[in-house]
Amino acid sequence: MPVYEYLCLPCDERFERYVQRFNDAVECPKCRATAVERQLSTFAVTGSSSSSPGAAAGGSCCGGGCGCRH
Repeated sequence: MPVYEYLCLPCDERFERYVQRFNDAVECPKCRATAVERQLSTFAVTGSSSSSPGAAAGGSCCGGGCGCRH
């Protein structure tokens, strides 16, 4: 199940929820309102590229950066 980030419009609470389907109803955990807005979710990967196998080969999976041997 994907995790989505939401903003409650009445109380400005930011929260995350696991949802099974994109259009599932979501309720704010603070005020119980259903007037919520899905936010743009981003993720970050940390670490140096020199520590990953194949980093010198381009850093992508096709370049060997994921450690696979193609």
